[in-house]
Amino acid sequence: MLSASTPPGTLSAVTVARPYHHGNLREALLCAGEGALETGGVQGLSLRELAREVGVSHAAPRRHFPDRQALLDALAESGFARLGAALSEAVAAAGPHFDARLAGLARAYIAFATARPALTGLMFAAKHQAGAPPSLRAAAEQAFSPALTAVAEGQTAGEVAPGDPERVALVASAALQGIVVMANNGMLGETPVDELLDDVTSRLVLGLRPR
Repeated sequence: MLSASTPPGTLSAVTVARPYHHGNLREALLCAGEGALETGGVQGLSLRELAREVGVSHAAPRRHFPDRQALLDALAESGFARLGAALSEAVAAAGPHFDARLAGLARAYIAFATARPALTGLMFAAKHQAGAPPSLRAAAEQAFSPALTAVAEGQTAGEVAPGDPERVALVASAALQGIVVMANNGMLGETPVDELLDDVTSRLVLGLRPR
């Protein structure tokens, strides 16, 4: 505290206490955590540093995330929820035909994954880790349901070859993931990602058509 004898402007004797509460601490930590993840990777993520960034006591984050792994799982789950929303919007905007839906899905996924490379990597790693929370696995499954629905409806309409929709979607996902890896690692050179994406989706459409 400042005493009566403390000269004006002298702050060395003042201890500033950080608040324990925050209006929406969980969301603030997730937002700050995603930023830290993209700049410093998983190893650079610290609950103490995030608490400092959002302006709360170092113990406050543990009300929502008991440890760093809980925060990482929550980041991955949130990422899948946002990805699923983006894919759903893309399918809805594309119309009924499979080729347009595939192009929309591809663009939405590439936009998401190239804008958030570290988060995307965390999402897929967390999805396959032993002991992943059921809510995380459910969010991952739900995120890709628009793609599975598009494939199944394309098969019903005769636009896509018959077969297990999950296997068909997996083939398309593998091609798109290859573009993401190349783009995020600077392997495309001067080739615009949109131009390459157009080539890949047109080839996929041709390859998935019934013979």
